[in-house]
Amino acid sequence: MKEIILAQLNEIEKNHDVVILYACESGSRAWGFPSADSDYDVRFIYLRPIKWYLSVEEKRDVIEVPINDQLDINGWDLKKALQLFRKSNPPLMEWLGSPVVYLDKYSIRSRLRELGKNYYSPLTCFHHYLGTARNHYREATQGEDIKLKSYFYTLRTLLAAQWIEAGHGIIPTEFEYLLERMITSSVLKAEIQELLVFKKTGAEKDNKPHIPIISEYIEAELARLENSQVSLENKIAPYETLDSFFQNTLAEVWGNA
Repeated sequence: MKEIILAQLNEIEKNHDVVILYACESGSRAWGFPSADSDYDVRFIYLRPIKWYLSVEEKRDVIEVPINDQLDINGWDLKKALQLFRKSNPPLMEWLGSPVVYLDKYSIRSRLRELGKNYYSPLTCFHHYLGTARNHYREATQGEDIKLKSYFYTLRTLLAAQWIEAGHGIIPTEFEYLLERMITSSVLKAEIQELLVFKKTGAEKDNKPHIPIISEYIEAELARLENSQVSLENKIAPYETLDSFFQNTLAEVWGNA
């Protein structure tokens, strides 16, 4: 599958006249709880030739490839990525922490991760993850049984909100790392780990009867976090550092063109 993905990325570079600087797995495969039939969610950051940016015309800054049964591939222009980076965009932060990396040119991943220390905003990320957890739990509990995919999405984003509340810094991408650090009850942890095994061996759309100990924990923590008075920093860093990063990357990739 990796060879297929790399071939697709190579085709994108040729067809769109871009250099893909970074490509990784996102979604459930990056988080560590794919189902047996999960597709591959590939995300990438790319750079166009210098002349493309020297235009008054507003141009499309994303590349989306038609989704098939196995692959969902799309990417952001580096300039767009940096604009979102300035706002502490959680999905972008997760891409940079993905354990599955397909391409990493010009050390873009390590350079952006280092830069991220100055652009990570705990308040922005906390509200993102808490709101996302609430929405996923609503989706997970619409029927008599739980929707397993949404249930795990709820757990992961809820633990991410707790991670921020505890002041641990940028969110780790892997679910099991969050689980190990944030769940202190051995009984609850064992229940989640057992469910995790079921998730990995089952189908993407599997349902399962409610598990009281997990659902009660989710509901209690959602209520607690929504009413908490936690004080978190709201950071929006200046453009200058990002401008330099963008300009230096352009020069490094395209030389004196």
